[in-house]
Amino acid sequence: MRTALISGLLLLPGAIAGSVPRVRNHKNDVTFEGLERNGIEIFLNIPYGEDTSGENRFKPPTLHVPEAGSTIKAQSYGPSCPQPLSNGSLLALGSITEVSEDCLNLNVARPKGVGPKDRLPVMVWIHGGGFWSGANSEPTTAPDGLVLESIENGLPVLHVAINYRLGFFGFATSDSLLAEGSGNAGMRDQRLALEWIRDNIANFGGDPERVTIFGQSSGGLAVGLHLLSYGGSKPVPFQRAICESQALEPGLTGSFTIDAFQALVDHVGCNATDLHSDETVECLRDLDTHTLLDSAIATKFDDISHNIGDIWMPVVDGDFLPAAPSELIREGKFAKVPTMMGWTDDDLNIFVETTVKTDQDTHDWISAYVPDVTPENIDGMLSLYPVSDFAGRANEAASAEYFRSARIMRDIIMVCEPIWYAQHLVQHGNKDVYLYDWNQTILEPALEKATGIPGLGPVHTAEFAYIFGNVSAYDVPRIPFEPTPEDFALAKRGSRSWSTFATTGSPSLRKHNTFKGFAALKDKRGIYVFVAGGPTEGLSAVDGPHSASSVRAQKLKERCDFLNSDEMIEQLKF
Repeated sequence: MRTALISGLLLLPGAIAGSVPRVRNHKNDVTFEGLERNGIEIFLNIPYGEDTSGENRFKPPTLHVPEAGSTIKAQSYGPSCPQPLSNGSLLALGSITEVSEDCLNLNVARPKGVGPKDRLPVMVWIHGGGFWSGANSEPTTAPDGLVLESIENGLPVLHVAINYRLGFFGFATSDSLLAEGSGNAGMRDQRLALEWIRDNIANFGGDPERVTIFGQSSGGLAVGLHLLSYGGSKPVPFQRAICESQALEPGLTGSFTIDAFQALVDHVGCNATDLHSDETVECLRDLDTHTLLDSAIATKFDDISHNIGDIWMPVVDGDFLPAAPSELIREGKFAKVPTMMGWTDDDLNIFVETTVKTDQDTHDWISAYVPDVTPENIDGMLSLYPVSDFAGRANEAASAEYFRSARIMRDIIMVCEPIWYAQHLVQHGNKDVYLYDWNQTILEPALEKATGIPGLGPVHTAEFAYIFGNVSAYDVPRIPFEPTPEDFALAKRGSRSWSTFATTGSPSLRKHNTFKGFAALKDKRGIYVFVAGGPTEGLSAVDGPHSASSVRAQKLKERCDFLNSDEMIEQLKF
């Protein structure tokens, strides 16, 4: 028998189930009319920025100011930012059916009956999708369960989810664009949304002085970069941060994005003059949205040699990101706020081709993934991951070399970079830094059906069902759904730990159903990580007598010491 944690979440995502909640901004007499859903109140498609098409394309966003005295019907999702249309996938169940460059909107979810005097902590979700896809309407990250769990925990929170420009529209780069201050448009969208929240969320019952930003995958990278924004020279419009399955990324200072820009410019015929010229930008601004989107899709690289398709990325622009992330981190030029970073235990097991079966296959795969790492360092890296540490699957659907390659990739991007980042946060005076390893999933049966590979483990997005209190989101046709009592228990514990962090700055709280003993890093104690879920839940050192066997077997100390060396960081280009 299937148990629904949140009834009707997927069936009626925009239906009005009760009276219409209203919020009034007394400064300009603007009223927002939302809806009730699953016992909470939702306000959808609130515009925070103006249309970004035409002459506004690539430029920093402009704040949307509603007409004084107007009423905004906030009862259905707004358009997604331009990206390929889709019918959903296992990792993102939602369909993308409408896109527009007029997409800078956000959704607010709050406990029922909350008003301006309540001043609840605010959690702001920045969705992932490789800066290429995703939206604030995704069912697996719907806020209903998280808000409901926070209420039951006695520490209610308010949730905001934002849309921001993606792909070519959000991360196009050239000398001309950087000269006019139009680099990192998608990141600037996020910043404008955070400033809108700072200035307006009190009307909805939120506290602008207790804002937590959190995101996963490219959303986690975005959070990591917001900590570094303007090199720490400007106050940030948030007070806590959570990076899930990314905080940095190899290739951020490499050529992926400019190569993608060149390919698109050539495809649409805007290459009559130099790639970096003002004329090229003017030509691109004259074209319609769908011509550019179709061209971006047609020219997108998705292979391992092009960062598995993550080719539209933030760049060092001398402003929002004034220098390489590694340089800013080493120099302590970041916001010092309570920060949590982590990964899923088998994060990248679904991103390797099953054709990887031999030692040479692994060598070629990893060499292609990090093309600027020298052959000597490739060999040194591979020597730290002997194939004897890994096991293939009995049905030969995936080899030991497959899992070896996936673990190397996982450590490069998802584990060792966050550990290095977290260590520097602590060294430069941040006393509230937490690391976690998510070690439980409800996706195992669905993954095996989709891939034919058993035992893929807690892969990318595995934490969503739990931290969003959203186990039932995966109870959909054609997807095996076999949650256990332990899954529902973790959904309460995990979700409440996230919202407790937003309230207190710590994911653990006595006399509350949160993770127990999830302690912050200490500069001289070594690296400790909290294993969330699974049979060995709890705080563990990464090596030595205080490490859990499951963590110790990962050899994170020696592997990350190598990957985080100055020489490797230079070659990984971040």
